[in-house]
Amino acid sequence: MTESQERAGADARRTDGDATTGTDGDTLAGADAQAAPVPHPPAFAPDSLVLNRKLPLWYQVSQSLRASILGRPQDASARLPTEEQLAAHYGVSVLTMRQALKELETEGLISRHRRRGTFIEPRARRVSPVRLLGSVDAIVAQQSGEATTVLGHGPTAVPGDLAEFFPDCAEVTCYRRLRRDEESDEPTNWAENAVRPDIAARIDVADLERWPMTKVLRDVVGVRISRITDTVEARLADPVTAELLQVPLLSPILHCTGVTYDEEGRVVDVARIRYRGDRFSFSVTVEAH
Repeated sequence: MTESQERAGADARRTDGDATTGTDGDTLAGADAQAAPVPHPPAFAPDSLVLNRKLPLWYQVSQSLRASILGRPQDASARLPTEEQLAAHYGVSVLTMRQALKELETEGLISRHRRRGTFIEPRARRVSPVRLLGSVDAIVAQQSGEATTVLGHGPTAVPGDLAEFFPDCAEVTCYRRLRRDEESDEPTNWAENAVRPDIAARIDVADLERWPMTKVLRDVVGVRISRITDTVEARLADPVTAELLQVPLLSPILHCTGVTYDEEGRVVDVARIRYRGDRFSFSVTVEAH
């Protein structure tokens, strides 16, 4: 083979190599384009939370997120932000956030998938007992996640058994509401709320069919809630309760009286809620410090 032939063969090999490289490069570019991640829809946006340093942080965060999930609009995204994003949102550590998410996962409200993210379960139901640790968000979470019907509302003379809570009021505005499980449509509880007239004047009844009274008072009306005192006792179903909750007359129910105070120490709302005894249980945690 002559020297000119060898040079021509080498040039041809280089040309083939370049062409091959170019083909491989095109193929890789095409693969990269096909493998490009599909943009995620906007993540679910939870409500804000003011932390109480006297209560377990993971508990407060889990209850706040739980209330946001159960009270979410129908068109809300099912995808939660990342652990890091949620931790930054609530102002806690990632470890605290992880513990809060584990609590919600145990309840069946969310599911976590490696490399995919955390998602709200579309048919999530509240099945765990209500734990009262003094957090307003716990009260909101307790009342969220159910279909609510306003049975009636209007001014009325202060009932005799509530006179001690409204010493400066001649009347209160009473709201009667029935809550149903959204999945089974089974009635779970019904409530009567006695609200100060000046506060009631700022309540949109339509909001009470979307959110619990506590959330409406705090987040819509702007009442600065200082504390809520709950008293729970066992009672027998009266005729009205038996009819509304579809239980036998004189069957056991849980009767909860919740008194909500503002920062001035005034009672702004007294809620009397009758729960079906076969649907709810309560546990209370008492801190040592």
